[in-house]
Amino acid sequence: MSPWMVLLAFCAGFFLIFAINYALADVAEAHRQRYQKRLEQELHQRRQAAIRASLAKRDLEMLAAVRAPESSQRPSPRDRLLQLTNESGIEIRPSQLFVACAAAGVLVSLPFLLVGQNWLLGSLMGLAASPLPMMYLGMLRKRRREKILEQLPEAFELMARTLRSGQTIAQAFQAVSDETTPPISIEFGFCYEQQNLGLTPEAALRDLSRRTGLLELKIFVMAVMIHRKTGGNLTELLDKLSKVIRERLKIRGAIKALTAEGALQAYVLLALPPAMLGIIWMMNRPYAELLFQYYWLLIGAGISMTLGYLWMRRIINFDF
Repeated sequence: MSPWMVLLAFCAGFFLIFAINYALADVAEAHRQRYQKRLEQELHQRRQAAIRASLAKRDLEMLAAVRAPESSQRPSPRDRLLQLTNESGIEIRPSQLFVACAAAGVLVSLPFLLVGQNWLLGSLMGLAASPLPMMYLGMLRKRRREKILEQLPEAFELMARTLRSGQTIAQAFQAVSDETTPPISIEFGFCYEQQNLGLTPEAALRDLSRRTGLLELKIFVMAVMIHRKTGGNLTELLDKLSKVIRERLKIRGAIKALTAEGALQAYVLLALPPAMLGIIWMMNRPYAELLFQYYWLLIGAGISMTLGYLWMRRIINFDF
């Protein structure tokens, strides 16, 4: 075969493979879009069902914030647990949380009770481990609130652009729900669906600020409620609030960078005693076993380490 025939056959094979690949990619993209659309519809239906269930179970008088937040009545432990679960984004009831705490305490205490036959140490370790599910929820709440705070400037700018185009506040909420990513899209979509299902805008906005627990969203809710009563330039306020949040995020990042060394020192100091005990346990076990005969020393060390951790955490974390 001549070189031209070989080149022609190569080009024909190349373009044939390219056409097949393009057709397969087109089919896969169409399938992906259909699957994504079906998922969005299912997510929308689940969100509406969750909102209907929440509106059916909640006390609308409390939801509408008839009781002023400045009331002298302190929230009950159950209300605090409900607030913790709502802000963490986990659908769990207080009774289930109590069961999880009890299960964590039992699982940690079983090795000490069955193997070591030390009921006192097992009970103390079980009590110490029982708050672990609540601590996990607290970690999820902190992570989720930081994520929402990072998304707020973009959401407020999107709402400002939507309002400038002549849309309503409710449509601006819907735009944030459709155009942004979770968790802020879920919260604003929840607020939008609440208004569609008959809840007043004031009650839906108050519920939005209560669910997230962020100061910036409370300021936003207050501004929207004042705007609904007295009027004003809401788009300009959203732009300014977006800039303020961005500046606060910059300051927070600078504080984290400056306190990173202190946080690392705290982690090293907390990890050093257990690490040394593990090394001694592997190198000279009889010597390390003497410590467990005086378990009150371990309890005192645990309490001292906890107090030290709280102290150092208080030093490197502060409000501004």
